[in-house]
Amino acid sequence: MRVVFVHGACVRDGSWWWHRTAGLLQERGVRSVAPALPSCGEAGVPGGATGPGLAEDVAAVRQVLQAGDEPTVVVAHSYGGIVTAEAAAGVASVRHLVLVSSYLPEVGQGLSDFGDGSPAPFLDVDPVAGTFGVRPELLVDTFLQDCDPDVRAQAANHLARQSVRVTGEPVTAAAWRQVPSTYVVCAQDLGTPPHLQREFARRADEVVELDTGHHPFLSRPAAVRDLLLGL
Repeated sequence: MRVVFVHGACVRDGSWWWHRTAGLLQERGVRSVAPALPSCGEAGVPGGATGPGLAEDVAAVRQVLQAGDEPTVVVAHSYGGIVTAEAAAGVASVRHLVLVSSYLPEVGQGLSDFGDGSPAPFLDVDPVAGTFGVRPELLVDTFLQDCDPDVRAQAANHLARQSVRVTGEPVTAAAWRQVPSTYVVCAQDLGTPPHLQREFARRADEVVELDTGHHPFLSRPAAVRDLLLGL
């Protein structure tokens, strides 16, 4: 089995965000990879009004998924579920989707369809530059309140300004309609409220709740490892 981790919005260096869970999986002989998302500036082109968007993110993840025929579990966090819905469609090796505090969009839906139309208070949007990002001063209290001090200290170094247009771009496929899915509700998430997650999770085949904040793969990596091995 191979695991492909797709990170969320406004961050970079996916391998860092997933490293605690990836390390535990490696100990069990399960390899993993975390594709770079161009809209977060990870392909050398900065995010912005004319920078990479959802299509480029989809292409980057799809390239990784199609790189081999080993049975694959895709673990998508937050915005990563939007990317995965299109990127994993029709890829025969993908056997299961795991959505962590994330989304299962229908064809024609995008990230903005899962909000109330206004930016979240923890986001900083620059309409001139065409980017958005997490306000660094709110990062820990909103997203990492249950993480170890070392994780909290390092996380700000892995934030990114992302092309704001990804919020309104719709997906052209919905992989979760063909591939079995598990939704992980993070019951102490202060970024995406649990009651909203439970609504989003209605489209998944299975639902699991973890008593964690927004990043259980950092705060409770063993629980996430066990969930994935159980698949």
